[in-house]
Amino acid sequence: MIGVGYRKDFAEEWENNPDSLRVDFIEVAPENWMNVGGYWKKLFDKKLQDYPLFTHGLSLSIGSPDELDFKFLKDLKTFLDSNNVVIYSEHLSFSKCDNAHLYDLLPVPFTEDAVKHVVKKVKSVQDILERPLVLEIVSYYSPLAAEMKEIDFVNAIVQESDCQLLLDVNNIYVNSFNHGFNPVEFITLLPRDKIAYIHMAGHLQVDDNLIIDTHSEPIINPVYRLFEFSLKWLQKPIPVLLERDFNIPDLKEIQSEINELKRLYNKSLQKEKEHVS
Repeated sequence: MIGVGYRKDFAEEWENNPDSLRVDFIEVAPENWMNVGGYWKKLFDKKLQDYPLFTHGLSLSIGSPDELDFKFLKDLKTFLDSNNVVIYSEHLSFSKCDNAHLYDLLPVPFTEDAVKHVVKKVKSVQDILERPLVLEIVSYYSPLAAEMKEIDFVNAIVQESDCQLLLDVNNIYVNSFNHGFNPVEFITLLPRDKIAYIHMAGHLQVDDNLIIDTHSEPIINPVYRLFEFSLKWLQKPIPVLLERDFNIPDLKEIQSEINELKRLYNKSLQKEKEHVS
């Protein structure tokens, strides 16, 4: 399954020319659609007649010191249930403090105290939503007060909360470049059975030592190669989402990236069938 982030930037064009994008599902940030009505709601509802809906949240702020926003979670549950959402994913990060939205996804300190804090909140979210929370390992540019390795931090949260993981292959590549670790080794240390979803995206290299995760550029070959490795390592069909949030090109270019993801995905599935037989 290969999907695309559904955006108002191209919603009308896609509606007028349904064959311009050929995908298996769509994804939205639920915050952007929970209270939408009128014309855009009609377009969105029409797409939901044809495609399963996945969601990728922006404002849960699971790592924030703030209490959970229980009213938001109640409204979110209504949206997820009423639209038969397949997966609700969020970011292993924080995006607000003292109820002020920071408009960025900031890293959580890799500490035992942070593990306990995040696990408690994840369990509460899962109880309220009555579904697994799928957490994305985010890109970051400076670790905060790290007392443990990132991989140990992530694995502890997954093990203790029983949540699932979103493997953003580009994020792992960006982090490995910026912080000097082996992305293949990092991926193989993740709990394979807990990975529910993959994101693919592009980034911007600003100099010889820094990549910024922008979702504004085409996917580069090293990220495709890491994607191929990830599919081989996972050994199972898994939903894959193409993210393009800024500098959005015409639909032909988006479809070209989707086609490449499908080619690599189908190649992986075929090899797995040959291995089993």
